[in-house]
Amino acid sequence: MQLEAVQAWMDGEGLGSGPITDVTPIGGGTQNVMLRFARGGREYVLRRGPEHLRPGSNKVISRESTVLRALTGSDVPHPKLIASCDDTSVLGDAVFYLMEPIDGFNAGLELPEAAAGTPELRRELGFSLVDALLSLGRVDHQAVGLADFGRPGGFLDRQVDRWLGELASHQTLPGYPRVELPHVPEVACWLRERVPTAWTPGLMHGDFHACNVMFRRDAPTVAAIVDWEMATIGDPLLDLGWLIATWDLDGAPDEFAGNLTRAGGLPTADELAARYAEGSDRSLSNLDWYVVLACFKLGIILEGSHARALSNLAPKDIGDRLHATATALLERAQTIVTTAS
Repeated sequence: MQLEAVQAWMDGEGLGSGPITDVTPIGGGTQNVMLRFARGGREYVLRRGPEHLRPGSNKVISRESTVLRALTGSDVPHPKLIASCDDTSVLGDAVFYLMEPIDGFNAGLELPEAAAGTPELRRELGFSLVDALLSLGRVDHQAVGLADFGRPGGFLDRQVDRWLGELASHQTLPGYPRVELPHVPEVACWLRERVPTAWTPGLMHGDFHACNVMFRRDAPTVAAIVDWEMATIGDPLLDLGWLIATWDLDGAPDEFAGNLTRAGGLPTADELAARYAEGSDRSLSNLDWYVVLACFKLGIILEGSHARALSNLAPKDIGDRLHATATALLERAQTIVTTAS
């Protein structure tokens, strides 16, 4: 990366002085680039799109920085935005932003000794995910400048067709001429027939699960919700549905919580829902619908990796793993559909 260009841009923004040092790449399951570095006695994390930018990469990064800026001063745990750059001439056509490093751990990848050895702490980690969602659900998106960040009108009504269209786009790839996910027509029909008619728009993360948060090391609470790529103004109950859809998933138990799932001692999905109900005035009477939609939407998203792998555009092992996860999600959706019908 052209860190000299970043350094010159930081000079213009009054962000430190001297050379950029201690540069360390940060991983975490995303194709976006993140680097941690120090300058002038302060540490920063830079986030930009992938080295080979895709159409829409810059828009995603700009939207992320918009959300983080809007959340400044709120009680939503999030990475603190330092500055953003939408000038594509600075860094090889990529927009980027700088945020403060997060002192925490991803429980999918790491479980500190205290949590690993204490079921009660792991149980509190599970509940803290819901507490973070509750704080996000309280954000007045209009008051924080996000009135134009999404199209809440008809949001739920658009979902089934939107994601069936995504699935159809997978079929344009040469190695994926037919849909290999189970139960798609039945689940789509069930969702269409039961779209909730009364709901309150709000800011939603869009991909909320246990691997998209960092937990604090000194307390069983969320330090920051991360990876805001899919954030929009929609129905925040879909975030809760997403968490439950990915919680202890049969057939892919490690995909969304990793070490945390393997350690056990976590709240049940019903207990997570009850925690949310205690802290929110949003009705959970249609919660099954949101869980099914989350399974449907996420399954179709993940199936894209399988379609690309079959077309020699992605690694086969990743495609196979994510296809298994997508299948497990659709199986979970079908189980709910069958039970609720």
